[in-house]
Amino acid sequence: MIDLRSDTLTKPTDAMRRAMAFAPVGDDVYSEDPTVLELQERVAGLLGHEAGLFVPSGVMGNQICIKVHTQPGNEVICDDEAHIFHYETAAPSVLSGVQLVPVPSNRGLMHPDMLAQAVRPDIYYNARTALYCAENSHNRHGGASVSLEGLKHVTSHARGLGLGVHLDGARLFNVTATEGVAPAEYGKLFDTVSLCLSKGLGAPVGSVIVGSRDHIEAARHYRKMFGGGMRQVGILAAAGLYALEHQYERLLEDSANATLFAQLLHDIEGIDVEPTDTNIVVFRTDHTIPYEEFESSCAGEGLRFALIKPGYARAVMYLGISRDDVIRASEIIYSVVRRVRRDVEVTP
Repeated sequence: MIDLRSDTLTKPTDAMRRAMAFAPVGDDVYSEDPTVLELQERVAGLLGHEAGLFVPSGVMGNQICIKVHTQPGNEVICDDEAHIFHYETAAPSVLSGVQLVPVPSNRGLMHPDMLAQAVRPDIYYNARTALYCAENSHNRHGGASVSLEGLKHVTSHARGLGLGVHLDGARLFNVTATEGVAPAEYGKLFDTVSLCLSKGLGAPVGSVIVGSRDHIEAARHYRKMFGGGMRQVGILAAAGLYALEHQYERLLEDSANATLFAQLLHDIEGIDVEPTDTNIVVFRTDHTIPYEEFESSCAGEGLRFALIKPGYARAVMYLGISRDDVIRASEIIYSVVRRVRRDVEVTP
């Protein structure tokens, strides 16, 4: 089975498992796990921040940061296709007592005027707008790489409006590796950043959030409140350190495979492909191909992908997916399209 549903399907390599097995450990709730401390310092430095905090998941990382920046009754502006809006189970309203204000963007880059219009006027009966959340790379925009210059402009504008700024950087390293840009160039634009280790980097568990020492001190408090305090977790942090040292450059292979896959799909009549910048390819069938039949037929021939919105499929490249897998996946799609496509009558 060629499974392209998500890059969370990566598995630790043998070398990563050895690093985990022999990692020095301590009690991280007491901040005494040396491997965790090293990982936090390493990621904070890479992203241009003072401090970091290891957390179990990307969702927890985002939610802790929202909590750090807001008070109950506040509003948080995000892209209308944002992960925090679609895939985090309304956690901002439950955990932080805030409501999200989704605003359309251009493949993840919000226009400053749209941002300004979403900020509530300072009137007693309005909610107070407290935070702007960006996402890079952008999942539901097909792994879009949101431009550095664009983010500089919009984050500067957000700060001028009195907002905090947070980056859901779950796949930020896919952007920086592909573009050849130092991660700190993006990281320093934001007050806080969350970064996943368990996607293309190949670690089994975990994310790191970074920010100022004050932000991370508050984040540690909320991590405990949310149930994320962990003990001898250096075993997992060691996987993150190994990934940063040995598997960062490999992310370029994922981008190359995604580009190849998009090119191959582009040549298949009946399939429309969106632009791809990193390791995600979003595509859809046209009206001549029933999506449900298309998806089930592909699965029957050994290919899986994810449905991200009605009619739109997502294929993600990651450690363990080879160029040969990509070619075979396109061949399966071509074969299925030829079989299930319904001819359209043409009226003379």
